[in-house]
Amino acid sequence: MIDFRYHLVSIVAVFLALAIGIVLGSTELQGHTIDVLRSSSNSLNSKLNAADALRATNEQEISDDQQFLQTAEPKLLDGALAGDRVVIITEPGAPDSVTSGVKQAAGIAGATVTGTVALQPKFNDLSGTNQSSLSQINGDLAATDLTTLAPAADSQTAYQQQAAQLIASAILDTKAAASAGGLSVADAQTLLSAYAQQGYLTVSGAVTTRATLAVIVTPQTAPTDGPNDPANQVLLALAQQFANASAAAIVVGSTAGSATSGSAISVLRSSSVSSQVSSVDNADTTLGQISSIWALAEQNAGEKPNSYGITGASAVSPVPLPEASATPTITPTPRPTAKGKGTKSVKKK
Repeated sequence: MIDFRYHLVSIVAVFLALAIGIVLGSTELQGHTIDVLRSSSNSLNSKLNAADALRATNEQEISDDQQFLQTAEPKLLDGALAGDRVVIITEPGAPDSVTSGVKQAAGIAGATVTGTVALQPKFNDLSGTNQSSLSQINGDLAATDLTTLAPAADSQTAYQQQAAQLIASAILDTKAAASAGGLSVADAQTLLSAYAQQGYLTVSGAVTTRATLAVIVTPQTAPTDGPNDPANQVLLALAQQFANASAAAIVVGSTAGSATSGSAISVLRSSSVSSQVSSVDNADTTLGQISSIWALAEQNAGEKPNSYGITGASAVSPVPLPEASATPTITPTPRPTAKGKGTKSVKKK
């Protein structure tokens, strides 16, 4: 007869077997899991090392390319803007790296940089009070200088457009001669002083020596409201007026400041004003500065404006215009003559 102790031993044996099975099973599973994780970790480390090596290679290539362009820049730009005059117009927040880089490149290309007009944040203020003040200044200056103000392309930026037209008349001319037409130097200085005294701009250099080419430098950071931001709306009015008053005008920006969809460069490119000015979105680099000068030369030679750079551009850079070469003079090679034919020898006596 089976007693209670037999049942107890049986039950204990069953639970012991289960416990042993669980321990053995979990130990085996744990080892397999660790092997899988170790394999995955090794694979990820290999990929990370490969990515680091590729990044280091790319950085070295970029550094080498930049060094090459800096070395080649004088040759690439030599004579591209010989005898031309360039004025720089900076928007609020424009990076110094772009402004100084374009100035240097223009000088290498043989141009004279007449100076810089730095627009202040007040110029982009579309509030009623500021618009009223700007309208008053525009009207007074237009009456004094006998200037007919153009109809507004956009009612929101009408007074900024008028101001840009008047400022352009003081610093730009489409003709090559520095003394060509327009306001006198004294009148131009008076006009710029009127805007400077009210905090709309500052001026450095002899900008009243009128330039034929204009470079507008956009902000380092993109406005928060994209196309609807006052700064971007004012830019379109500015670009249009400076394009009208010059032989060629371009709008340039930094790589970081041009990358987003709401940047000044991207807004310009999606507008009708893009048919009047070229744009360069990486003018903080040597490549972009070379492209800026080539773009000015291209337009100055009668070519259509285009967009250049790395973010939504039509091309990385313009194709440099070919230099005119002189027609070679061909000197015929004298034909040898047979002895005694066609020549006579004279004997000395």
